[in-house]
Amino acid sequence: MIKTEQAYKEAVEKLKQDKLFIKEQTKKLEEMGLDPEHIELAIQPYISFHEQLKEEVEYYEQIKRGEFTPVINLKMLGKTLIAYRIYIGMTQQELAAKLGVSPSQISRDERNEYYGATIERIQSVMEAMNMTSVTKIDPSDVIVSA
Repeated sequence: MIKTEQAYKEAVEKLKQDKLFIKEQTKKLEEMGLDPEHIELAIQPYISFHEQLKEEVEYYEQIKRGEFTPVINLKMLGKTLIAYRIYIGMTQQELAAKLGVSPSQISRDERNEYYGATIERIQSVMEAMNMTSVTKIDPSDVIVSA
């Protein structure tokens, strides 16, 4: 997941470079006389990495626009906290200052997508970003036995 504007810019540049690299490699393999099926097999790993990075860039752009997907389960909460920080334009350093912790602590928390963080920690992060959440319990998937 892209977490900073600098990482976003680097990813966009990498996408451009990857696209050119894939095109060049395809041409070289064609010149070597490989058939299209073998060329596809040879460049598929590059295409897969390119597509994955493209999805990450698109997700970053989506959250910068404030387009969030609902948190369906609490496992996604950490990713949503990071996305919200990005959306409001707060840096990791600014969040660290508001929480009274080191920037490296925020970096570690985000690298792990807040996995293992206490509810109190999550609440502190949300308050530091003036973030609110609504919890909905949906019993429609629950099977009640008689």
